[in-house]
Amino acid sequence: MKKRIRKEILQLRLAMDKNEVALKSEIICRRIEELSVFKEAQTIMAYLPFRNEVDCSYLLSQIWSQGKNAVVPVCEPQTTSLIPSLLKQMEDTAPGTWGILEPKPDCFHPLKAQDIDLVIVPGVAFDLQGNRLGYGGGYYDRFLPRLASGVAKIAVAFQLQIVKSLTPGEFDQPMDMVVTEENIYQCPKS
Repeated sequence: MKKRIRKEILQLRLAMDKNEVALKSEIICRRIEELSVFKEAQTIMAYLPFRNEVDCSYLLSQIWSQGKNAVVPVCEPQTTSLIPSLLKQMEDTAPGTWGILEPKPDCFHPLKAQDIDLVIVPGVAFDLQGNRLGYGGGYYDRFLPRLASGVAKIAVAFQLQIVKSLTPGEFDQPMDMVVTEENIYQCPKS
């Protein structure tokens, strides 16, 4: 079931043209920027987009312009873990694991997961209960439990990535909110 949903949603997302991705991504980022949880956060982890994911570039520029700390994940394939790193500017990035942009080695500034106030989470599909279907590597499901208690986890997705229901696995981490270009979905607390 998960493989079928993953395949179908990825095909739909990859079929979007670059202009549609850019327009909808900016709408999503502007919605997040208006949230009190964003306004109150000082250290915000976002991600650098890959394969037509919601592009958080606008949000990163707002984080920097507001004097906040931008953090991005760095994939560590040997341990299948995410290492959060401060990012000062887009020019400090280069393609890393799987071609995903991440800080260049000389711009890599790791910090503790507990120092992050808000996390923007990518994924393949989400349901309205906050369940997330990722890419199958478990990177975020291993990373998110390391956050301090109460840190908001906001999923970003295009509306086409919202599905009726996902069955969470034992280690799947639920989102607090899912933001699309059409809606902000508050997820029930488990």
